[in-house]
Amino acid sequence: MSKSIEQQAEICAGLAKIRPQPINASPLKEISYDKIISALEQFMECVRYLNTRRSTGAKLNLEGEDDVQDAIFLMLRPWITDLVYENPTDKTGNRFVIKDFLAKTAETVIEAKFIRDESHGKYISKELHDDIETYRHHPQCKHLIFFIYDPDSLIPDAAALHTEITTTRTYDGKPLHCHLIIRP
Repeated sequence: MSKSIEQQAEICAGLAKIRPQPINASPLKEISYDKIISALEQFMECVRYLNTRRSTGAKLNLEGEDDVQDAIFLMLRPWITDLVYENPTDKTGNRFVIKDFLAKTAETVIEAKFIRDESHGKYISKELHDDIETYRHHPQCKHLIFFIYDPDSLIPDAAALHTEITTTRTYDGKPLHCHLIIRP
């Protein structure tokens, strides 16, 4: 019996000498816009998992743009450690614009939208183009990802909107790569 206590003491002494190494799942230099897009494409899987996992407990009620932003932040922040939320851009014209998320190392801005009614679905293209005009001046925005949550499928032609938005634009020699994800 005393031998097993001695062995346990040796194991504990050995464990005390081991220094825990910090866990860094993804160094900042490896974050890229395409990994962010891949994660955002799994948005509905994450929502579905949380909402069907247990009969009681955590549920995601996505009833507005703030709810969608919160879900995106919870999905991305653990591995994009420089993700900044609701960061005002410089004043453009006579107003400030608040970008939803900025990942500086990926040179990516993420704009979350929630289609709240039929009129908003019909005119979302104008809103996206207004955002593009704003972000084309942002020094840290090389990739602009629009994430649109359209729970009631109120965007009249999502495929045409995707074709219209998803392209590379060049402003004063600086490229701006625009990406669009529409869920569910």
